[in-house]
Amino acid sequence: MVFTALIVFLGGTIWTIVYSFTDSGLLPRLRWDGLDQYERLWNSRKWLVSIENLAIYGVCSLIGTLVIGFTLAALLDRKVRGEGVLRTIFLYPFALSFIVTGLVWQWILNPQLGLQSVVRGMGWESFTFDPLNNSKIVMFGLLIAGLWQGTGLIMCIMLAGLRGIDEDIWKAARVDGIGTVKTYIRVIIPMMRPVFVTSLVLIASGIVKLYDLVVAQTSGGPGISSEVPAKYVMTAMFGGQNLGQGFAASTMMLVTVVIILVPWAILEFGGKKRG
Repeated sequence: MVFTALIVFLGGTIWTIVYSFTDSGLLPRLRWDGLDQYERLWNSRKWLVSIENLAIYGVCSLIGTLVIGFTLAALLDRKVRGEGVLRTIFLYPFALSFIVTGLVWQWILNPQLGLQSVVRGMGWESFTFDPLNNSKIVMFGLLIAGLWQGTGLIMCIMLAGLRGIDEDIWKAARVDGIGTVKTYIRVIIPMMRPVFVTSLVLIASGIVKLYDLVVAQTSGGPGISSEVPAKYVMTAMFGGQNLGQGFAASTMMLVTVVIILVPWAILEFGGKKRG
């Protein structure tokens, strides 16, 4: 495991960073190019749009997945009838690949075949819902598919956390006259901090890797309105045969992750006293 971590992961990361400062084209080559690749990267409108799109998608996905996942888990935790069936239904989308999910939702959101067509067929002729062809809201069309697939897993993690809460805590809250919602906010959620941290890491990793869903639903369109960093990297490396540009974009994605994770790690573990 140590060998794998040092050679494969750390070695690959260092290799990518080093070659991001070269003018590598179709094949990697150690010909120093300084910061030219990074200058071209940040002067590229497609890259700036991809960063903006990932930020919009990331914030909405993070909040939406946590809220919907926890809400579903809290409802299932009330020992509802048919819990096993409902849990399976909610988790099933996670078993599908992002390509399949993207194609399914591309059909559902297709104005000629999907939701818009069905609603208009019911008599609402003025109904319009075509997010994938609207550059202003296309990321929200992708968000719908992302939430549909990812919420089930978070729901199961949250449900496992809720089932680990001692029943005596609920009894004590009822005896003290604390309402259900206030009990969740003041007592249960703080006790589930490790569960929320795990969920945040899983959601964040999925956001950074967002690629398959975009390719399957929009291919980055309309125009470049749904470009994301991972797609920019793939396009630069394999479509544009510019490995140096792809390595530079990959390095910036790594820097973004580090900027987010380091403060979190300091807050999460730095203040804990060793027993």
